[in-house]
Amino acid sequence: MSTNEAPLDPLAPKDKGEGSRVSGKEWKVKKGAFRVKTFSVKKSPFQQREEKRLQEEQFKQRLKDLQDEKESIKQSRIADLKRRREIKEEKERHERIAAKMSAKKAERLRKKEKRNKLLKER
Repeated sequence: MSTNEAPLDPLAPKDKGEGSRVSGKEWKVKKGAFRVKTFSVKKSPFQQREEKRLQEEQFKQRLKDLQDEKESIKQSRIADLKRRREIKEEKERHERIAAKMSAKKAERLRKKEKRNKLLKER
């Protein structure tokens, strides 16, 4: 039953414009539609709903900002780690090249000493 309608006498004469009930239960009390949505709209004015919506938007924006900040910190750590690894790889590569070059230089010196030794023996 709706809140503003009082129970009607089922035996009272009916308005001709309404017509008869489809189910044929003329003795039942006629009830209006119970609309839940209209009550919530009346309880909370537009300004309150708008304020609530704005607060929710601000909350979501703040969460998004925090998540973005966290993600940027994570990405900067990853980039720093990659940079350090690249530097380390480059250093190791230079050491390998230097070792190879010093080995070649040592080999050249040994050959030179051999030649000098052979020349002295003559």
